Amino acid sequence: MAEVAVYGAWASPLSKRVEIVLKLKGVKYEVIEEDMSNPSVWLQNYSPILKTVPVLIHEGDPVVAPNVILEYIDETWTGNPIFPQNPKDRAKARFWIKFIDEKCVPAVMLACWGREMVQQMATQEAYNCLKALEDELRGKKFFGGNNVGAVDIAAIFIALWLGVIEEINGVKLLMHDQFPLLSRWVNDILSCSIIQETLPPRDQLITYLRTHNPNSFPSGT
Repeated sequence: MAEVAVYGAWASPLSKRVEIVLKLKGVKYEVIEEDMSNPSVWLQNYSPILKTVPVLIHEGDPVVAPNVILEYIDETWTGNPIFPQNPKDRAKARFWIKFIDEKCVPAVMLACWGREMVQQMATQEAYNCLKALEDELRGKKFFGGNNVGAVDIAAIFIALWLGVIEEINGVKLLMHDQFPLLSRWVNDILSCSIIQETLPPRDQLITYLRTHNPNSFPSGT
């Protein structure tokens, strides 16, 4: 095994977070693809509590939980930092990542895939979450300022997976006229070469999500 390895799943936005950060840092790594319907013994050994991807292996030792992994990478390879150096700004970035994982993504999932009785309420919640992200982008190209930062990487679900889910379900949450800054951000983040080469092909993701429950994605923590 390489000095740095990632146990991941190609369709998981959380696995792709880890790969994006490693590439931004210029860290060479090996990807070990997992079938989450049948996790390998290795994955279960490295992550006996969560038993899910992603898992980062560095010098033989595992680091688990996607957002813990992001901070570990940022502290271990200090070039091209993704988190702000100022403690207050760093805390703010942590808040927005937590907001995306615990509020925005669940609301989007329910609005697109929830039962009819909860979809209306979830759609309003999803709108409120996207509006909060829209407001946070005012005066900035990326959530990280002029450069891609940790919040941008956490929000990669919105950049790719949300559009795929919208297409599959025939709904539209991220409308340009309501969220012009967030729509522009999607175009900018998907235009970054490292992002492009790391994310799964859109057509393959559409095919996959038509037959797999996206709610099976592990949650960020």
